[in-house]
Amino acid sequence: MREEVTLYEAVGGEPYFSALVERFYGEVAADDLLRPMYPRDLSGAEERLRLFLMQYWGGPTTYSDERGHPRLRMRHNPYRVDLAARDAWLRCMITALEADPPAEPMRS
Repeated sequence: MREEVTLYEAVGGEPYFSALVERFYGEVAADDLLRPMYPRDLSGAEERLRLFLMQYWGGPTTYSDERGHPRLRMRHNPYRVDLAARDAWLRCMITALEADPPAEPMRS
């Protein structure tokens, strides 16, 4: 019996997520609404998002091992995440994904 492949494995593992998050934060850095929500140095945010996404999609549990439960609502509470910020974040992520989309059927 064959084990099911995780999305993390199917898209190429850590190299894929590292490149995705790098592209995403390139978009964030150029976004007038999102950029002020982040510190000058984006490297910490990049690392946290990379580890979170890898874990979420079936990769190593490094995020939880290092930071505990994600507690996303609590961690984002100090920031004004309204509909405009949500939409800007999604635009940045979609742009990053479209630059190197995963192969079908992973896109679904």
